[in-house]
Amino acid sequence: MPKSAAKKHGRSARAGVASKPTMASRADRHRLYELSVQCVEAEIDFVDETYRKLRGRRARLLREDFCGTGNSSCEWVRRRRDNEAYGVDLDAEVLAWGGANRVGALKPEQRERVHLLRGNVLHGGAPPVDVLLAMNFSYWIFKTRNDLRRYFRAARKNLRRDGLFILDFYGGSDTMKEMRERRAIKGGPGGSFTYIWDQNRYDPISGDLLCHIHFAFKDRSRLEKAFTYEWRLWTMPEVRELLEEAGFRKVTVYWEGTDEDGEGDGEYTPAQRGEADPAWISYVVAEK
Repeated sequence: MPKSAAKKHGRSARAGVASKPTMASRADRHRLYELSVQCVEAEIDFVDETYRKLRGRRARLLREDFCGTGNSSCEWVRRRRDNEAYGVDLDAEVLAWGGANRVGALKPEQRERVHLLRGNVLHGGAPPVDVLLAMNFSYWIFKTRNDLRRYFRAARKNLRRDGLFILDFYGGSDTMKEMRERRAIKGGPGGSFTYIWDQNRYDPISGDLLCHIHFAFKDRSRLEKAFTYEWRLWTMPEVRELLEEAGFRKVTVYWEGTDEDGEGDGEYTPAQRGEADPAWISYVVAEK
């Protein structure tokens, strides 16, 4: 092939020589997300222990709204032989990935107890459950009080008589900053990669928050905008009030403790007051 033609078609001038695939081109964005963001073992530990303490028994039925790959649902059924989980999400692509890679990795009898459903979280589609989860701040896609209250009412309706609705929440002054945060993560292509949380744009009038997740690799390739979130930045008082307006009889914030260095220790306990840290994560537990 003439050099001019090779350049035109984006190929090496040496016929038959292809460029080496980059780490970014070989990366699986869902797997990278799980390595960077999720710790389903700790999450389900909190769910299991909180339900047992409040209700005096083990929960059996769990629903995971905005479930994505269904990773939490799969962890739930691994815990006990009678546990059953329903995951609900609108995204057919991520559900298919979760079915192949997460549900497919379970034992045959465990697979029968995980049900990934493509549907709207505002609707039913599953039986009432003991615990309903809305994690990774996914419910922030609802940008008005009316819409978020409507979702909370739907969540309450999807619970059994004494069920729990558990959400996570992040706040602090850093949530209103347009900034990027980088963390080195083990695993993935090349044995490690960099997770980049990009708070790209924040509007203090509307509360609109645009965020992206990017990934960078050792060969200097990047996976830009692997995930994008268009949210409203809610405050904790707003969420608590809307849960109460939706009919939940008790709403409790579980605040994270700190270790001797002042860093979060992963232990969450009921709290009436928090600390004005620049960035914090907590759980909210709403009782039907």
